[in-house]
Amino acid sequence: MGILFGAEPRLRRMTQYWSATALLYFLFLSLLGHCAALGLIDAGSMRALERYAELGIVLFFALVRFSPRLGLKPTTLAALQALFGISCNMWIYSIAGPMRGATLMGLMVVVVFCTFAMRPRQNLILTFTGLVGMGGTMVWQHVRDPVHYPATVEGVTFLLMALSTVAVAFLTGVMSTMRMRLKAQRAELTAALETIRVLATVDELTALANRRHMHAVLADEERRASAPGLPTCIALLDIDFFKQINDRHGHAAGDEVLRQFAAAARAELRARDVLARWGGEEFLLMLPDTAPGDALAVLARLRARVARLTLPEVAFERALSFSGGLTARAGGEPLSATVNRADKALYQAKSGGRDRVVQA
Repeated sequence: MGILFGAEPRLRRMTQYWSATALLYFLFLSLLGHCAALGLIDAGSMRALERYAELGIVLFFALVRFSPRLGLKPTTLAALQALFGISCNMWIYSIAGPMRGATLMGLMVVVVFCTFAMRPRQNLILTFTGLVGMGGTMVWQHVRDPVHYPATVEGVTFLLMALSTVAVAFLTGVMSTMRMRLKAQRAELTAALETIRVLATVDELTALANRRHMHAVLADEERRASAPGLPTCIALLDIDFFKQINDRHGHAAGDEVLRQFAAAARAELRARDVLARWGGEEFLLMLPDTAPGDALAVLARLRARVARLTLPEVAFERALSFSGGLTARAGGEPLSATVNRADKALYQAKSGGRDRVVQA
């Protein structure tokens, strides 16, 4: 199915729509073919129309299927398909004889079809194109065969068709405008919800997970089955002498230190590791399925990277550093208990002189 209709959802939807349209064409042609078998329509003209319609159906399926490679926009495809439909309708009117009035409904079907792919103004232009085409067909038929296509009948038929088609175009245009407004409102609502989600889960300054979201992450981790023999490690990290940075260099410098620390930490972590701003200059790091020795190695690399951080136009009195408390989850204990033990280890690291990691 992917080879026939395409793997991309939008392309698959377009090819399926055209397949449904092709089925509608075949139903019309089958009905007209039955009329030709009854002698109501010239059989030779009907066969020529069938060849034309079948060729158009196959051609447009190929154009729709390979439209991304051909650079064809959906509006362009819709306009071409509509012109094809109008040409079929003109042909059918020319050969349908006494039943030609019933074929005029085809033009309104084309108008409604285009409502879902074209803008109201484009659809209105196409509607008038169809009316001009059908009007020209009626004039030509009257000139060619005035007995079977009398001017009065053709004129009244055209007026009724024009009024009905323009009314349908207007109503579908209103519906299309409403649909586009609803689509725009839905996009705005989706964007607003995404903004709310980000504000609820991401720390604005560092772009890390915030404390509220980290609680949810820890709860999910508690329910997850850990890899055999590899616990979840928790580390609490606190930037050393951060208050002095704020006091001596200003809060803008302090904010930049927090941002650079977050970026440095992300560079040392795996995709499944989670780092959150726990509060102020304190960060919580969760390392799933990680041996304590490997967690210590990660923190050692992070300490070395943080020590190399610098800020333009700010000369720090000492290299940037952090203190850390590291512990591994014991058995199936609540991760809140693991965090508490990491917090105690962090306190020991700070009491022991800072710029170090204590494992509990």
